[in-house]
Amino acid sequence: MEKEAHWPGPEGLIPALPKDASNASWHTRKFLDEILIEERIIGTHVADISMRLWGKDFTSPIMMPAFSHLNKAGLDHKPMEEYARAAKALGIVNWVGMESDADYAEIAAVGAETIRIIKPFADHDKIRSQMAFAVKHHALAVGIDIDHSIGTNGDVDVVDGEQLGTLTAQDLEAFAGAAHELGVPFVAKGVLSARDATICEKAGVDAIVVSHHHGRLPFAVPPAMILPDIKKVSGKMKIFADCSVDDGRDAYKLMALGADAVSTGRAILPGLLKEGAPAVEKKIRQMNSQLKEIMGYTNVATVDEFDPTVLWYHGRHF
Repeated sequence: MEKEAHWPGPEGLIPALPKDASNASWHTRKFLDEILIEERIIGTHVADISMRLWGKDFTSPIMMPAFSHLNKAGLDHKPMEEYARAAKALGIVNWVGMESDADYAEIAAVGAETIRIIKPFADHDKIRSQMAFAVKHHALAVGIDIDHSIGTNGDVDVVDGEQLGTLTAQDLEAFAGAAHELGVPFVAKGVLSARDATICEKAGVDAIVVSHHHGRLPFAVPPAMILPDIKKVSGKMKIFADCSVDDGRDAYKLMALGADAVSTGRAILPGLLKEGAPAVEKKIRQMNSQLKEIMGYTNVATVDEFDPTVLWYHGRHF
């Protein structure tokens, strides 16, 4: 058996993704770790990391991930509800990925402010139905995994027996319009180029998630690397980012590069699966403290004041 690859992480050694999927994640981790931060301590303030999003107040820009199917792991607790409970207790944004309406209803019943991300089903009526169901259950926003269309065989993907499909700019505009008619913002998750960000902007998308979806495309440009280009074309769209946000330092770097908020995934997963909500809350509080500390050392008073010139990469300012 081939020896499992590892790289240093915030709490010891973190298993790498399988060899055939790890390239994008490896490059993201390497790029983030090579970014250094310039200290700007004179005249600094104790940072306020609270965030206002779509008319609601949140305690931190560090959000939950759009996990899926974790309740099928055979544990003695339901991880999907557990991290929703953690999000509610912490006062942060929760995300939910591919789940049935019945399962989504149970997660939504926890009461966290939740964004539901729906797969790009070939059946567009199913997308609209799930959007409406999410809004009925008080979703903060709804969105689509735009990067989950093509499978590893090069054909359109199939997930849990569900046929997926590709999306056009016109499709995005239609779904964004449908979300607005339902009274919620629309999110496109899986944007990884300025070109796609521009299309989303023109289509009326309210927010994008800059993400390589745990390495779906090997050798994809790291989200952190492409963020400055996406920031230039984003206009009114909110920019969220994920992938390799393992601690508050990673969150700081992504936000300085252009993200309005970030999601963490693997950083909370071991504790979530083993202990549930308490472990997730502990980890997010630690990440919040790290983020607040670095903001204090760099004279960033609020989450609206990040400055990319504080970052250095290979001896040069961004």
